[in-house]
Amino acid sequence: MPQGRPATVPDDGLTTRARRNAPLLAVHTGPGKGKSTAAFGMALRAWNQGFDIAVFQFVKSAKWKVGEESVFGELGRLHDQHGAGGAVEWHKMGSGWSWSRKSGSDDDHAAAAADGWAEICHRLAEERHDFYVLDEFTYPLRWGWVDVDEVVEVLRSRPGRQHVVVTGRDAPQGLIDAADLVTEMTKVKHPMDAGRKGQKGIEW
Repeated sequence: MPQGRPATVPDDGLTTRARRNAPLLAVHTGPGKGKSTAAFGMALRAWNQGFDIAVFQFVKSAKWKVGEESVFGELGRLHDQHGAGGAVEWHKMGSGWSWSRKSGSDDDHAAAAADGWAEICHRLAEERHDFYVLDEFTYPLRWGWVDVDEVVEVLRSRPGRQHVVVTGRDAPQGLIDAADLVTEMTKVKHPMDAGRKGQKGIEW
């Protein structure tokens, strides 16, 4: 795609403007670092265009403070006070499910994930936001807490021009097939391979 131009243009009767404004479903998956980071980078661009942003984190603990959350909180306040960019909402589901299962049973976590997905469905139907980040959403799909077929159907049939980015390892094939943009992060080297732990400003 030299200079952002597609290699072929489909004969679908749509104008260039219509294709450019089509809602995007993106999936960032794979074992490498950077899936969420890339999604939040897209959200920054969307905020700058005045899009209403909604982030739903499905795995990280409600006590886990990530740098992006702090930044988007400030951007949301900037919008509310001065009209810059777009509105921002940030939601965390559950109490931390993948890296440290410290509180609640699997049933509790599954119920929280289902409730979170139900809220997203409601918002999609209302066209409440312009840009959604469903961070680490592949995990509740993989664990069977949220039905993959239902997710694919809802995302495929969502109304309006709502963009959705889903992150997490091992994205199910049905979600990959439904997506417009799929990126697989592949690890080549990682500091942890040499025994180094996560670093401030890099991992959080």
